[in-house]
Amino acid sequence: MGTPEPPRVYAATGWPPRRTVALARSCHPGPVVAVSTLAGALGAGAGLDRIRCTLLVAAVLSGQLSVGWCNDAFDARRDAAAGRRGKPVSDGSVSGTTVWTAAFAAALLCVPLSLACGLLAGAVHLAAVASAWAYDLRLKATVLSWLPYVTGFGSLPAVAALTLPGSPGPAWWAVTAGALLGLAAHLGDVLPDIEDDLRHGVRGLPQRLGVTVTGLLLPVPLVGASAVLALGPAGPPGAWGAVTLAVAAPTALAGLVLGRYWRKAALAAAVVVAAADVALLLVRGAAPL
Repeated sequence: MGTPEPPRVYAATGWPPRRTVALARSCHPGPVVAVSTLAGALGAGAGLDRIRCTLLVAAVLSGQLSVGWCNDAFDARRDAAAGRRGKPVSDGSVSGTTVWTAAFAAALLCVPLSLACGLLAGAVHLAAVASAWAYDLRLKATVLSWLPYVTGFGSLPAVAALTLPGSPGPAWWAVTAGALLGLAAHLGDVLPDIEDDLRHGVRGLPQRLGVTVTGLLLPVPLVGASAVLALGPAGPPGAWGAVTLAVAAPTALAGLVLGRYWRKAALAAAVVVAAADVALLLVRGAAPL
């Protein structure tokens, strides 16, 4: 008995407004908005003026759009074969050609916008975007699947600080915390789909570790980010740092214990700790003190 062919990906039909909405949905709008907003907040916290902060957000937004569209277009056939809902390319709401065109257009736009932030800031950001494309096209199915997340999130504080006049560079603890949050984002993003990914031959690091080990590992980088952000900067951790440091480990532990009764408890606890870490990162800023 032969292997059944995956469902075909059909071209989009319908009025242009519907295709426009489908194109917007295919860029992974949640992460695009979240990362772009975080970049703007980091830029403002680093002391960027309005023009530089706008350039930073525009560069990050274009890069995130290109990565999201690349991901949806490249994974269309696998998404269709897996029967995943909410995937505009795989369900025929918009054509793969349209999404690929949008991905390359956004990537091209990202180049001048990134370099407008400064040569060093632009180079760092473009390297992070290239790493994210490498994840979409190849690395997600390898043991190095974590690397683009670590470099991407770690680069955000760096790009924000390097966009300042004189490119003073980021604080080490801001980059380290960003990288740890990136690792946690990768583990948390993949965790719900590990079993389905394995059925379709995707063997990134979390898939190789399995659901149980990935769930146990997920809180580690989050608690690590809390410690780095609370204790890394000079001086006392402050009220928010002390609270975050005090609740991070117990919250993560509670998620692991409750995982016996609720499958997504560890992920839910990780989201709570991640939110506190991001808030603390914004309070601390990205540039050296």
